Amino acid sequence: MQTEFEFELPKGYVDPNGDVHKKGTMRLATAADEILPLRDPRVQQNAGYLTVILLSRVVTKLGTLSTVNTHVIENLFTMDLAYLQDMYQRINLSETPKYQITCPHCNQQFEVPLDFLIG
Repeated sequence: MQTEFEFELPKGYVDPNGDVHKKGTMRLATAADEILPLRDPRVQQNAGYLTVILLSRVVTKLGTLSTVNTHVIENLFTMDLAYLQDMYQRINLSETPKYQITCPHCNQQFEVPLDFLIG
């Protein structure tokens, strides 16, 4: 299973030295990546900040930067932030969980998507 995905930002992050960083890596999110930022006071004051913290946790590499933190994500161009948000959605929500079932009448096996919204 692939857990890391390479990307290239449309514009790129410009660091304090004026260097542009475009190529990077994003990993799949864990439950902790989505839950722990909710405790952060910045998110409690502004729900929109959740995206910044979440992306700073899952973007593991960006150009030659030693770390990717909230400051880096905050200073991305809007187009690059939108690109990373879209990528996050695609890699983390691209596959619907499925499970195997067997028909009790004909014994044929089926793969059925697991939908948590059906009650």
